[in-house]
Amino acid sequence: MSVQSLVSRKKKSFIGLPAPLGYVPGLGRGATGFTTRSDIGPARDIDDISDDRHAPPVKKSKNDEEEEEDLNEANFDEFAGYGGSLCSKDPYDKDDEEADAIYEAVDKRMDEKRRERREIKLKEELEKYRQERPKIQQQFSDLKRDLADVTVDDWLNLPEVGDARTKKQRNPRAEKFTPVPDSMLARAAASTGTSNSLSDRDQKYGGHSSTFGAITPLGGTTTSDIDMKKIGQARNTLMDIKLTQVSDSVSGQTVMDPKGYLTDLQSMLPSHGGDINDVKKARLLLKSVRETNPKHPPAWIASARLEEVTGKVQAARNLIMKGCEECPKSEDAWLEAARLMPGDQGKAIVAQAVRHLPSSVRLWIKASDLENELKPKKRVFRKALEHIPNSVKLWKMAVELEDEVDARIMLSRAVECCPTSVELWLALARLETYENARKVLNKARENIPTDRQIWITAAKLEEANGNIQMVEKIIDRALNSLRANMVEVNREQWIKDGEDCEKSGSIITCQAIIRSIISVGIEEEDRKHTWMEDAESCAVNGAYECARAIYAFALTEFPSKKSIWLRAAYFEKSHGTRESLESLLQRAVAHCPKAEVLWLMGAKSKWLAGDVPAARSILALAFQANPNSEEIWLAAVKLESENNEFERARRLLQKARASAPTARVMMKSVKLEWCLGEIKNANTLLDEAVKHYPDFPKLWMMKGQIAEQQGKSSEAREAYSLGLKKCPKAIPLWLLTSRLEEKSGQLIKARSILEKARLKNPQQSHLWLEAVRVENRGSLKNIAQTLMARAIQDCPNAGILWAESIFMEPRPQRKTKSVDALKRCEHDPHVLLAAAKFIFWAERKVNKAREWFNRTVRIDPDLGDAWAYYYKFELQHGNEESQNNVLTRCVNADPRHGEKWCHVSKDIKNWRLRTEQILPLVADLAALPT
Repeated sequence: MSVQSLVSRKKKSFIGLPAPLGYVPGLGRGATGFTTRSDIGPARDIDDISDDRHAPPVKKSKNDEEEEEDLNEANFDEFAGYGGSLCSKDPYDKDDEEADAIYEAVDKRMDEKRRERREIKLKEELEKYRQERPKIQQQFSDLKRDLADVTVDDWLNLPEVGDARTKKQRNPRAEKFTPVPDSMLARAAASTGTSNSLSDRDQKYGGHSSTFGAITPLGGTTTSDIDMKKIGQARNTLMDIKLTQVSDSVSGQTVMDPKGYLTDLQSMLPSHGGDINDVKKARLLLKSVRETNPKHPPAWIASARLEEVTGKVQAARNLIMKGCEECPKSEDAWLEAARLMPGDQGKAIVAQAVRHLPSSVRLWIKASDLENELKPKKRVFRKALEHIPNSVKLWKMAVELEDEVDARIMLSRAVECCPTSVELWLALARLETYENARKVLNKARENIPTDRQIWITAAKLEEANGNIQMVEKIIDRALNSLRANMVEVNREQWIKDGEDCEKSGSIITCQAIIRSIISVGIEEEDRKHTWMEDAESCAVNGAYECARAIYAFALTEFPSKKSIWLRAAYFEKSHGTRESLESLLQRAVAHCPKAEVLWLMGAKSKWLAGDVPAARSILALAFQANPNSEEIWLAAVKLESENNEFERARRLLQKARASAPTARVMMKSVKLEWCLGEIKNANTLLDEAVKHYPDFPKLWMMKGQIAEQQGKSSEAREAYSLGLKKCPKAIPLWLLTSRLEEKSGQLIKARSILEKARLKNPQQSHLWLEAVRVENRGSLKNIAQTLMARAIQDCPNAGILWAESIFMEPRPQRKTKSVDALKRCEHDPHVLLAAAKFIFWAERKVNKAREWFNRTVRIDPDLGDAWAYYYKFELQHGNEESQNNVLTRCVNADPRHGEKWCHVSKDIKNWRLRTEQILPLVADLAALPT
């Protein structure tokens, strides 16, 4: 055999021939091709930005049948007409083509208008999107570059991918299914079928009803096979009979009663939602318990309740009655039987029960509850009290049913039968006359010497009848008697009793209790601290007389303590009258003549009441006690200036500068001259003041502001610069300097001043805030955003910066920013105010906005801006009552701070305006949130 013949034998016949149709190389050995993500690009979400602005139009094939026009009324709109085209079947002529060309030219022209700006914006969005979500091929670009370093040997050494499937997986066989005869299915259903509900018939007879009406035992199986064909025929026959019953054979109209039908359906519903197997198990267990121990009442009660839950009420009644026969001395069993039985039968059951248990209070009360009329109820209680005369509960319920005369008679008998019941003694004392009530309470104290309520009631009785001097004695005797009877005197309980006495109108008793108990159980060194806490606690609970009594007692023990006098004065200012405050302050200045604030409070109270001479006399006495006091000098000046006595105010300031020269006195002198329009005198005083007090920044600020008012910017700039050299830590001075440069158009210089201020005063939120606002006013939003980010990083807990950042955010992002701000500064008034304005007011959530405004002014009542925005909000959304309420609360709070508030209140034109006049001006200045 030649070599050529061997070669030709080994050569395959298909080599060199084209591949057959549908041939996939490697499919037979499992080496199928695969596609990677880099071949088809990254996955996209539905809302991803497409690479192409316009998707290619879908071309319709010419062979598609034209859709018919939908001229239904549902497809018609009054404005747009029909949803489809009315002319779709008309021929397309030259006029149509010309019109389409014109419309296309218009669309093209409109598209070219802002194409460049739109394309730039789209490009920026795409770039931003690609940065946030790059393609997978971009993520692996660095790895692809590393493939250039792979050698040829490494490529050749890559392992081949084989077919890891087993023979069975490569050659799967189709599953075979064989039909099962109906007899086998029927037998399986009969042997393993379960039911999770019982019908009325099943519950009555205890088994499943078969198709033919026989009763099959629970859990039983049929012995013979079921003929499915006969069951189908029987079902059709039954359905035909039912349809015949409920239909009229003549007209075909239904004659079924719908209400009765629904009632039948409702009765068919199971009342118990649990598994029937669980009910069987519970019934079996309870039966076992009853048989094992028939004298155990809970077993009978549980069995009756189980039957009641499953809907077998009669079975439950039978069981509980049997239980009552087995356990005639069980109170619970009789009560359960009375509950399950209907009206008259229940009465009979209770009558039988009280014959077995005549001393059961609960059974007598149940018997009374079953009676519907008042007279039988009284008869039941009187019968009960014959058997149980020492039951306080029965006496109380019986007395409640009687009128006043009969109740007094019954209570007289009740306290004889129950002499240790405090409630019965006190009830009898309330119904008796004054003399008899005293006798009753004396007897009560003899029988119950360890109860404090009897003593307190006696004291209240004496106060109510005008015997005031006995109240203190009774309370003292009470404490001595209780101690003698080894009763612990609980201080907190007695103070609580004092608060209760105040709420009931017994003020003298309340004060006597406080005076007697306040020192009990307190160490000598803890008295002042403990008493102040007690007074604050009473004030919080609304017991103002108790708090007043505590302050009065503390002042008798510590008459020279200025802090106690101040607390008492502030308490009277908040909760007392003007007369009580003034009398307290008179005693206070007598004991503490060096306490300037007490003198000033007294003078202010007289001045607010319109008694200016009395205020002057108080200040004159204060001068005698404190001859060189700056506060008293300035208070006297304010009193005279507010009452238009400007010359007297000038003379007082002149004397103050001579006898007690201070920086504040100089400042007030300059301000008075400035307010009166005497600019020359003001400048003279300023020149003198800055020589003596160069480190007082307000003098330099006033010097610059006066120069600005006169239009002398260079002099103002010079004054500010000199002031900054002397007072580099004065933040308002830096702000005034920056604003002066900004007004002059020197934005760069204003920016540099603020940067210099931040270098000298790091972590100052007001400087950062002004820098951000300078950029915003210069329309440099991007720089402002960058500065705000740096500011929050430098001062993360500055609420004023977070509030401004909420304002700078676009409206959809404000809520998210406010959440971040509240996490950082939960109780900052500026953040709360910003949330109220921009999150709730701007979104017209009126109630929520009002709630947040209230939170803001409660946290910081001194913030005038919050009151102004709150007042403006009520002007827009509230009524006259709510507006007056805000105005009154603002006047009482007397705010002094706030950017917009200070801008108005410290304006030299408004120097004589009061809070109620300043608030509307600031509200007008406040902008509506958008």
